[in-house]
Amino acid sequence: MAGRILIADNVPTNRIILKVKLASAFYDVSQAATGSDALARARELRPNLIILDGNLGDMTGYAACAALKKDPLTAHIPVAIITPAHDTSARIAALKAGADEFLTKPLDELTLTARVRALMRASATSEELRRRNETAHALGFSEPASHFETPGKITLIGATAEEAMTWRAGLRGMTSDEIVIERGDHVLEAIYNGNISDLYVISAQFGGGTEGLRLISDLRARDATRTSGIVVVHGQQDRREALMALDLGANDLITRGADPEEMALRLRTQMRRKKESDQLKQTFDEGLRLATIDSLTGLYNRRYALPHLEKIAKEAYENGQHFALMLVDIDRFKLVNDSYGHAVGDDVLVEVAHRMRDNLRGMDLVARFGGEEFLVCMPMTTLMEARAAAERLRVAICARPVAISADGTPITVSASIGLAMGGGMGVHAPKVSDLIAIADQALYGAKAEGRNQVALGSYAA
Repeated sequence: MAGRILIADNVPTNRIILKVKLASAFYDVSQAATGSDALARARELRPNLIILDGNLGDMTGYAACAALKKDPLTAHIPVAIITPAHDTSARIAALKAGADEFLTKPLDELTLTARVRALMRASATSEELRRRNETAHALGFSEPASHFETPGKITLIGATAEEAMTWRAGLRGMTSDEIVIERGDHVLEAIYNGNISDLYVISAQFGGGTEGLRLISDLRARDATRTSGIVVVHGQQDRREALMALDLGANDLITRGADPEEMALRLRTQMRRKKESDQLKQTFDEGLRLATIDSLTGLYNRRYALPHLEKIAKEAYENGQHFALMLVDIDRFKLVNDSYGHAVGDDVLVEVAHRMRDNLRGMDLVARFGGEEFLVCMPMTTLMEARAAAERLRVAICARPVAISADGTPITVSASIGLAMGGGMGVHAPKVSDLIAIADQALYGAKAEGRNQVALGSYAA
């Protein structure tokens, strides 16, 4: 997933070194030499991540971060501040200023890229939440702002009960959230019984290290905890496992023995992100849902999809990112209606919609475009990722029966998919209507070649 990063440092050599490290991971990197320059470029570029040095010459990185978080245009952008090693006061100052993360000098490339990937995931969620709210506003609906003041629930999973109790004692009086201690081997049972937490704090040494990584994978694989925050507490000896944890889906890392105030501030940030993620899932109030949601499938309808697609395309072209657009059509759907009746046909549409939604990311747009045709838009997606996703959708739809007829006959359907790519830095970027036409032509080609396949539009090729 591509991403744009703004780095600010008043020392040119530091900027160059950091840019080289990030560019080698194929991020699009811009630079600022002062705090005021960083604020201006952040408003202009709207990057996915901002990295600030603690000293920006004309102001501190903390002051710049606070200004970014107060500006409605940049408040949603994750910010990381570079702090001196072993400087607890600097780390706490960064978190109090609103920073989502701090990076310590000297910058280790492995740690840097793992942290950046985690922040990019958080950025994608915030961006999509903001985009959906703006689309709702453009449609004439308003969604009341939420300040996420309702206390959440945090589960502590230490390597030992004593470690977890030490964390809880340190957090006492610093959070209004409910805090519970759970044995690592009982967490999944608790989830099965409906005891779900907003955040899970896991010791990297739990179960000798490998059990902690497995637990993170399990939490991310389950619907109930897929969007829960995961924070890993680690020591220097657990560094490699901790970085692996980030790529498995952990949201943050805390060094073992960190100041309790630092832990409290980090958990507060993760709780805010969790509430944002919950809001992203809910997205709209009931009035908006009635206007923008297809009543049969529960997907977005055409009225919502088109302006939202325009917004995705506009931001992609401005940021030099790519997005994928697909038209998905159920093959021979009229035959299903004619053979089994419209009630069964409706069951088929509902099940296909569920399978599509289950096989796409939360940030992706999935809409019923009309009849048995669906539209999918995947922001920040390469051609390779798009083709893999389209094939995954095709297989998910035809892998097993989607409905049962009145006489007990299992009904299996297939789907043809037309794919087009948009975005990038092209001067003559096609309009959304042109991309839809390209995807439609590709869909026609997929059907002409025998159906149940993915075809790539000419512009994408």
